[in-house]
Amino acid sequence: MSYLDRIRQCNQYDLERCIPFYIEDEQLGWTEKSFLKHLEIHDDVFNISDQKLSFHESLDTVEARSDAIQPVLWALHQQGVIDTWVDELYPIVKAFEEKPRLLIERASTHYFGVKSFGVHINGLVDKDGETHIWIAKRALDKPFWPGMLDQVVAGGQPFGISLIDNVVKECQEEADIPLEIARKAELTAELHYCSQGSRGINPDTLYVYDLWLPEDFVPRNTDGEVESFELWSLHQLRERTENTAVFKDNCNLVNIDLLIRLGMIDEKHKDYGQIKNELYAQALVF
Repeated sequence: MSYLDRIRQCNQYDLERCIPFYIEDEQLGWTEKSFLKHLEIHDDVFNISDQKLSFHESLDTVEARSDAIQPVLWALHQQGVIDTWVDELYPIVKAFEEKPRLLIERASTHYFGVKSFGVHINGLVDKDGETHIWIAKRALDKPFWPGMLDQVVAGGQPFGISLIDNVVKECQEEADIPLEIARKAELTAELHYCSQGSRGINPDTLYVYDLWLPEDFVPRNTDGEVESFELWSLHQLRERTENTAVFKDNCNLVNIDLLIRLGMIDEKHKDYGQIKNELYAQALVF
């Protein structure tokens, strides 16, 4: 594997398997055709044609659409079609910080191929004059990517909370980082990718933060989502990212961005230009 392999692993999808998902007159996502059979009986909620999936014309407000879709999604979860449930509302938008067109259960976003957003925090430490980074090992009972490596803190961006407030919340929940330290996190990158898996299409945007932690600080998980933490050198991070498959897929994108910004991947690397072009590519346009 290579850095380019890591990036391309997060950008594999086939839109031929999907139809556009519309809200009113705008496309907001891509829904796999195989998922439509689960929606057909709900003809008071959805209109389905060969060209697109949309809402019934009577559902002409955010509130009406959100109220109508929630019991459908819950029923599909009870049937095992939607394989997990977070019980967290996610805003469906065309661009970040727009007014939501719909609020749906976070675990269902991939099934409709709508844009999702998250924060990933690099926990950095200046130790003996060199930069080190805290790495989290995901809990073994996590439904997705159990036991894989991750940033010290990461999480989806829920409805009704700012990016920095979400960073602070996740820092406290996942690594017991005090509020006064977490608020010093700095937004350093915005990464886009689009993947496709068993649940559908995932056009995702990661907001990457750098957070410098005190040398004597040791993260401690408080929500059960992390098995353990390790402090690595940047040389360890570079070697493991390029040569192993120990990280959750999208965490590799965050690692590569950090390694570029800190000069650990530079012009001397044979793929440097292509790595930057693909890593910082624009988001999938609907």
